[in-house]
Amino acid sequence: MATLFRLSDFRRRHKTVFFTRPELNQLLSLYSRQVARGEWRDYAIDQREGAALFSVFRHTQENALYTIVKTAPGAGRQGDFAVLSGRHRLAGGKALAEVLASLQKKLRGGAAWRDGESAG
Repeated sequence: MATLFRLSDFRRRHKTVFFTRPELNQLLSLYSRQVARGEWRDYAIDQREGAALFSVFRHTQENALYTIVKTAPGAGRQGDFAVLSGRHRLAGGKALAEVLASLQKKLRGGAAWRDGESAG
């Protein structure tokens, strides 16, 4: 016997986060520039409870170089967006453009950032 769930009840219990079309345009614009430079070759968009993730890879079989995370608003959060390299938080802020600008500076900053390592 099947169990029926009301979608509206599920949505109230779980904070579902998505990237908006303008946010995806910003993410894919940066991604395409890095692909043109030969730095990145793959990406993935994931969704977890309370977060949406955009990860970029140098090679498909490797771990993500960077992950841009959009989180649901809530107490104790440093910002709605964050850039991660592995488990290290590189940048955070309320606007996607702000954290992407920070990432772009790091990408231009040297080979250590392009390898996904933090300098410091």
